[in-house]
Amino acid sequence: MKSYNYIEKGEGQVIILLHGLMGGLSNFKDVIGFFSSKGYKVIIPELPIYNLPLKETTVTAFSDFLEDFIKYKNLSNVILLGNSLGGHVGLIYSNKNPSFVKSLVLTGSSGLYENSMGESYPKRENYDYIKRKTQEVFYNSKVATKEIVDEVFETVNNREKLVRTLAIAKSAIRHNMSGELPNIKTPTLLIWGENDLVTPPEVAREFKSLLPNSKLEWIKKCGHAPMMEHPDEFCKILFNWLNQKNNLV
Repeated sequence: MKSYNYIEKGEGQVIILLHGLMGGLSNFKDVIGFFSSKGYKVIIPELPIYNLPLKETTVTAFSDFLEDFIKYKNLSNVILLGNSLGGHVGLIYSNKNPSFVKSLVLTGSSGLYENSMGESYPKRENYDYIKRKTQEVFYNSKVATKEIVDEVFETVNNREKLVRTLAIAKSAIRHNMSGELPNIKTPTLLIWGENDLVTPPEVAREFKSLLPNSKLEWIKKCGHAPMMEHPDEFCKILFNWLNQKNNLV
C-alpha cells in the first residue's frame, strides 16, 4: 500500500490544499489555522514531486496521485484549493472526477500560461540571483524569508531535484487546459494577486472567461502566493464565498 505524507486538522467539510512546485506544506499554515477553527477539516497532502520515476513526473501523474489519496482517505464532496502547480493538479482532477469535487479554488494557478525562472536556471549557483528570483514571486520581497530562499537554492542546486523541477515545469506548459476548462462546471473561485508576475492578471481573466461557473477576486499589492502574502484577506474572501455557496450564516 502507498504511504502518504500529509497534514490533517479540524473536523467538518473537507478542504484539500494542493501546494505548488516550489511550495511546501508550510505555505498554507494560516489557511490551515483559520479554516480548521471554522468547522472545516483541512488536509494538505505532500505531492510526490521528487519521488516518482522521471518519466512519470508529470502534472497528470500528480492528479492520479490525488485521486489515489482521496480514495485512500475515503473522501467525497471535497473542496480543492490549489496554488500554482497545485491549481493545475486540481483542475485535471476536477475535469476527470467532477462528482467528487464540491468546489474548486485556484490562486496563481498554472494550466494556461506562466512565467518561470528560466529553462535551465543558468545562475543556479549564484545565491543572490536565486534570492532575487524568489523575491519576484511576491509583491513584498520580505515574504521571501531566508528559509524560503535557502530551500529554493538547495532545490535548484540538487541535480536530481532540478531535473524533476524542470520536467514538471515542461509538463505543465505542455498540458494547456484551455480546451478542457469549458467542460469544468464545478463552482470555482479565482483569488489572484494584482501584481502576480508568474501567472499575470491576464491569466486570471482567461481562466474566468473559460470556466463557466467561476468568480474572480483580486488582492491588491500581492504576487503569486496570496495565501502567504495576505493570508487574512485571502481567508476572508474564501470563507465568505464558501458561505454564500452553502447558504450558511
